[in-house]
Amino acid sequence: MRKKGPPSEIGRLAAPIAHLLDAAWQRMHWWVGLMALLYLLSGITIIKSDEVAVVLRWGKLVGATPALQAHGPGLMFALPRPVDRIVRVQVKRVREISVDTLTAGAGGPDEDDSSPSSESTLNPLTQGYALTGDQNIVHLAMVARYRVRDPAEWAFYGAKSEDALRVEVTAAMVRSLGEMGVDRVLSDGRKALIATATKRAQAGLDAAHAGLELSSLELTSLSPPTALAPNFDAVQSAFIEAETAKKLAQAYAEGTIPQAQAGADLTAQQARAAGISELAAAHGAAGAFLALDKEYRANAAVVRERLYRDAVERAIVGAATVRWVPPPMGGSYKGFRITLGSGDRASRAGSSSADEDEE
Repeated sequence: MRKKGPPSEIGRLAAPIAHLLDAAWQRMHWWVGLMALLYLLSGITIIKSDEVAVVLRWGKLVGATPALQAHGPGLMFALPRPVDRIVRVQVKRVREISVDTLTAGAGGPDEDDSSPSSESTLNPLTQGYALTGDQNIVHLAMVARYRVRDPAEWAFYGAKSEDALRVEVTAAMVRSLGEMGVDRVLSDGRKALIATATKRAQAGLDAAHAGLELSSLELTSLSPPTALAPNFDAVQSAFIEAETAKKLAQAYAEGTIPQAQAGADLTAQQARAAGISELAAAHGAAGAFLALDKEYRANAAVVRERLYRDAVERAIVGAATVRWVPPPMGGSYKGFRITLGSGDRASRAGSSSADEDEE
């Protein structure tokens, strides 16, 4: 049996090291446990009131139906990364992007705007444009407003949302412009154009599973090519003038026709009143004549004398001086005449032959 010797130097150093390692390991149990707990708690997420969250577990959506896939506001627990990934979507927020793929400046940096012919020509490789139904060229810029409608599709199936939205809006607008003439596009057809393009763009987004809902589409600019802008402006000005003249004519008609109708009604009423008055006067005159005729038949001499006196009184009622001339001798008026003097207008009566005349 081998006899043990005195402890070596290494043995004396190993004992304290082992003791320190054992103490450190005892303390690391707490740290490891704390780190594991924090790792597990990292899967807890707070979903805000305007958000909806979906969970991707190893890249696959958690939930068999859309109702189970979407999680509303509140506290949500999921496995920590890299097992689960929580995607929060602001479904109530309305975003907007500019769609300038059809504008004249949609080309790349190689386009030289300083060249003399840049305003009179169009390079289809560097400039955006669209054709109308009557083969005219227009440039337009748009602003699309949208929101996330299906968080699951937006987080998993859809491509980059804004890129997909630009492509669908551009395609829908090009197709819609191809069905309308340029005159209608530049005048009163913009509302119908936007409605048709919005409907088609939404159908394209649904088919692409983008999970987006197009809230509105706004045309920020719509113009013909620069070289033809003066001609189109002249046509637009003529259209506006025609519409203005039409509205003025309608306003004039709306004011004049009622006035003319009122005047016609007033004239008709006055005519009816005058007719009634004239008819009443005619009836009165006829009644008076019939009464006079009845009296004349009863006593002709008295009525004749009365009528004579009434006629004479009406004839001389306006005269300043009245002188009665006695009838000629014998009661015969043949050749009888009255001479008025130039000075005092004295009346003289005399008789002469019937063939003499007063100058």
